[in-house]
Amino acid sequence: MTKKEQAIALHNKRYNCCQAVACAFAEESGVPLETLFRAGEGFGLGMGCMECTCGAVSGAVMLAGFTRSDGNTDAPATKAETYKLAREIVTKFIEKNGSMICKELKGIETGKALRSCQGCIEDAVELVQEVLKY
Repeated sequence: MTKKEQAIALHNKRYNCCQAVACAFAEESGVPLETLFRAGEGFGLGMGCMECTCGAVSGAVMLAGFTRSDGNTDAPATKAETYKLAREIVTKFIEKNGSMICKELKGIETGKALRSCQGCIEDAVELVQEVLKY
C-alpha cells in the first residue's frame, strides 16, 4: 500500500485530514501513532470551522516540526530550518491548488470546489515525501 493509499484508508476510518496525513508517517517520523493522532485532532476541518488552514497541510507541516526540531526547550536552534520546510510545503500546496484555506478549497462561498479532501490528503502526502524526504 502506498502512503497516499494508507492516508486515504485512515481518512476512511474517520481520521480527520490532518490525522490521516500525519499518522500515515508515524513509522518514518518516529512519533507514536497515538501522539500524532492526538496532536492532529484539532486541526481537522480547517481547524474546526473551515475558516483556516486545510487539515492535510497542517498534518504535513506538523510532520516538519516533529522531523526537524531538535527538541531543545532551553535553546531551540532548529526553528529556521523547520520554517523553511513548512514554507516550502505551503507554497507548493497553494501553487497546486490555488489556496490552503479549507472553505476556499471546498468552495463553500463560491460553490466551486478547488480540491476534494481526498485530493488535499494525496497532495499533502506527496509533499511530505518530496520535501521531508520520507
